[in-house]
Parts: sequence; structure tokens; C-alpha cells
Amino acid sequence: MTNWEFSLDCARKLDENDKLSTYRDRFFIPNFSGRESLYFAGNSLGLQPKNVQTYIQNELDDWSKWGVEGHEKAKNPWLDYHEIFNDKISPIVGAKNKELVVTHSLTTNLHLLLISFYRPNKKRFKILCEKKAFPSDQYALQSQAKIHNLNPEDCIVEVGPRDGEHTIRTEDIISKINEIGQELALVMIGGVNYYSGQVFNMQSITTAGHNVGAFVGFDLAHGVGNIPLKLNEWNVDFAAWCSYKYLNSGPGGVSGLYIHEKHVANPNILRLAGWWGHNKEDRFKMPDKFSPIPTAESWQLSNAPVLAMAAHKASVDLFNEVGMEKLRNKSISLTNYLEFIINQINENKESFLEIITPSNSDERGCQLSIIAHGNGKELFQELSKNHIVVDWREPNVIRVAPVPFYNSFQDVFEFGRVLNNYLN
Repeated sequence: MTNWEFSLDCARKLDENDKLSTYRDRFFIPNFSGRESLYFAGNSLGLQPKNVQTYIQNELDDWSKWGVEGHEKAKNPWLDYHEIFNDKISPIVGAKNKELVVTHSLTTNLHLLLISFYRPNKKRFKILCEKKAFPSDQYALQSQAKIHNLNPEDCIVEVGPRDGEHTIRTEDIISKINEIGQELALVMIGGVNYYSGQVFNMQSITTAGHNVGAFVGFDLAHGVGNIPLKLNEWNVDFAAWCSYKYLNSGPGGVSGLYIHEKHVANPNILRLAGWWGHNKEDRFKMPDKFSPIPTAESWQLSNAPVLAMAAHKASVDLFNEVGMEKLRNKSISLTNYLEFIINQINENKESFLEIITPSNSDERGCQLSIIAHGNGKELFQELSKNHIVVDWREPNVIRVAPVPFYNSFQDVFEFGRVLNNYLN
């Protein structure tokens, strides 16, 4: 039981007791509106760590000094720059080093993974995804069906919320998996739904999919760096994520992908082959036949985009310094405090603000999705006028994400104060 109050004094006391509060000073807080913003849009683009400029400048300096020789002689040699991330990302996603590679962009990686794990035949050809998945996921699945000369409407099955509900029940996903049964080739779901903020029970979904013989993968764009993940332990077949949201690695930053250890060394799994996925022992002998590296690296096509990866390294180093457990603990407190304040505001106001994200902290990350009944767009504009950066999603949802690295409890209070003033 908490002793929270909707007050500046309470928020300041919570900040005083926050052992991670000093990390806020290691990020740039936007001030484009003439004063420091209240930034709650890390679920769209994370803020820039102040060390990014140094990390990128180091690579620029090595480029200017070494030219092409930097591939071997740079401080962080570019030839195997991507390998830096195996140790750094594995504790964030709960995977083994050989199951990971940082490369390409998110949707590119999804396509590469779907080529490998969506192998339909006349009997087993259906794909299960969540209703209102992020459009890129929908487009990727539709185009993969067309590659196999299938009609997406015949093979893509969506499971959605029940009437009058905003989130999808795990039991309904599992029921649909069992209903499709032997026709199901693939389950591909966003591990954290971008719209509602719901965290799906990935372990249960994976087990159910495997029980009917399907592969199971997740788009973790809104999960990585936000919630604890145990991809290897959950036996997930594959996953991909971007790095520019909760991983704070810059607009359009590099992506990561995961393939379970039971698959990575199987040369019979179809891959779209590229030079950088070829075995390192004879890569530079330029063989004319592809021999995949027996790790997730064999899914990469090209060498590392070093400048983008330098930004990624700057942020991931901060994650390794703090650890996901501490970040998650603060995240739960921040989001719970935001929920508490919204509920306080709603008292005696006929529930003008409806939180559609699950209240159970195990079923959500740091994002709360809020419907402002009646005039949501006007409320969003009012927040913007007050230097508050949140995200509007049609038709009527405001997404608010207090990120533990750089948001404070006072930020959450000030957000609530503006909401309350607008409604009075």
C-alpha cells in the first residue's frame, strides 16, 4: 500500500528516494518550445544520451586517421563492430550471445526472419497475429503471404479484444491457436502492443504455438529496454526490435534480431544470404557458395553501419551500467504513480479519462494509453501548449510513457497538474 498524494511535495519526496534520479542528467531534455519539455514520448523516440556525441566522434576520428585501415586498426575495429553487442544485449533480452545480432532495420529484419520461419504448404499456411498490430507488421505479413502466392485474407488470422474491451485476453489467443491447429504455420505478435501498451504473455503464447507445430516470433519494438525478457527460456523461435525507442539509439537506429539456439546452426533453414553472414574463416577468400555462420550472425547481410552503432553502444552501455531490474522497478513505480494521479483526477469527473492499458504491472510496460472521452484532440493540443510531449494515435488515444532513465516523479505530477487544470 502506498502513501502517495497528488502533490508536488509527494513527487519531490519520491524523486529524493529514487536511486536512479541522477541518470536524468545524462540525457538531453528537449527545449525546443523555449523551456525544458516534459517528455513522455520515449515509446516513439528515446532521448539522446549525452555520451552519444563522444562515441560517434571517436569513430569519426578513427575514420579520419585510418581510412579503410580502421576496419582493423580503429579503437573498436569496424570489421567485427557488431560483435560488441552480443554481451551487452543478451541480459536485456534474455538470450545467449550466439542467438543475437545487431544489424539492419526492424522491418528489414522481420522480413529476413519471416523468409526463414514462414514456410507454408497446402496443409499448414495460416498466420496468427493480433488485431491492430503495428502497420509495418501487417504489411510484412501480407507481403510474405504474397511471396508464396497466397491471398493474405485467406491465411492471416487476427485475434482481437472482446466486445467492450480494449485488450486481448491470453486465453483468447491460445484458444485461437488451438482452433487453427494443424493449419497454423506461424504466430507473429507484437510482444507489447504499440496502441494499448498491453504486454502479451509471450511464454504461454509460445508454448501454445509449439504445441500445434507452429513457429512463434515477436516484434519487440515496444518491449526491448522496457520490460524484462527471457527469450531463450521462453523458447521463442525468433524476434526483432528497433533501437530508437526505449534503447535511445537515435532516429532510424539499428535493429536487433534473435533466433533461438536450436535454429541458428541449422544450415537447412532458408536465409536470404549476404556476404557478412558467411563463415568468417573463408569470407575474404570470396567463395561463390554461401556457408552460414552457425549463429544468428548468418542472418546479417552487410557489414556494420558503424556511426549508427556507435550511438547504439553509447546507450546500451548505460543499460549495462544500471541493469534492467533496477530500471524496471523504477518504471513500475513511475507508471503506477501516473495511474494513481489519473484516477485522482477522474474522481467526481465522470471518468473523463479512461486508461485502456492493463492495470496489472505484469501486463504493461511504462506506457499508459488514455482515451479522453469527448475532446481528446483538444486535450492533446493543450498538453503541447504546456510543453508536454506525448503521442496522439487515431482515433482517440493519447500515449504517455514515463521512461525510468530520464523521467521523474515530478514530471508525472506536472503532467497531472496540467490535465487537472484543463478539466476544471
